[in-house]
Amino acid sequence: MKTALVTGASRGIGRALATELAQRGYNLLLVARSADVLAQLATELSAAHKVQAQVLGTDLAEPGAAGRVAEWASSQASDLAVVINNAGYGLWGRFEELPLTDQQNMLQLNMLVPVELTHHLLPLLRQQPKAYVLNVASTAAYQAVPTLSLYAASKAFLLTFSRGLRYELRGTPVSVTCLSPGATNTDFPNRAGMNADLQATANKFGMTPEDVARIGITAMLAGEAEVIPGALNKISATLTSFVPKAVTEKIAAGLYEKHLK
Repeated sequence: MKTALVTGASRGIGRALATELAQRGYNLLLVARSADVLAQLATELSAAHKVQAQVLGTDLAEPGAAGRVAEWASSQASDLAVVINNAGYGLWGRFEELPLTDQQNMLQLNMLVPVELTHHLLPLLRQQPKAYVLNVASTAAYQAVPTLSLYAASKAFLLTFSRGLRYELRGTPVSVTCLSPGATNTDFPNRAGMNADLQATANKFGMTPEDVARIGITAMLAGEAEVIPGALNKISATLTSFVPKAVTEKIAAGLYEKHLK
């Protein structure tokens, strides 16, 4: 039996990813800020799927947190075969109006933590017959999104990093996949500070976290480079390659700017 590390595992897609892995027989190392929520999840998954689940409650945005998580993971599981970089969030609003510190914290969690954690754990992953890194980005990675400018940029970074690292690791036991969900029925809009209208739209058109997780884990284990769950999301992301950037930016702005106060 192999072990998987999942960050941001307490809710939403992270929780669904942990559940999907447990269903497939993976022992779990679960990381998020909410230690009590993680503990409850670990208990539920252990009982339901006969796997071991360890938890670490920590704020990954804090300096040095990724190194501490890597040290903990290495001490817990010499058979670590999966690292899922899911922790992250968005901030909605005009760049110049959002507090700079808040935006810097978001960039730290969305970009630098996956880089640091992957760098720390790659030596351990290389020791396995087969191992995987799954980075959770977003369909926002495929275009600029006014009022979510830095969030989209951070996810574009994660997508590009994933593909570059994947190529570097060709011929090794480690495969890298980037999962880019579209709208998903999670608390992302609320965490990003979006208003109720945008939350309702996301809930109406969003996929379930469980479907996203199932598609993502299946693609990861199949060794795919990137995966976009949902036919409409795939079409939308593909079209951005053919439509002028000014057009896609205007469309995105029309969806989000009109809801700003």
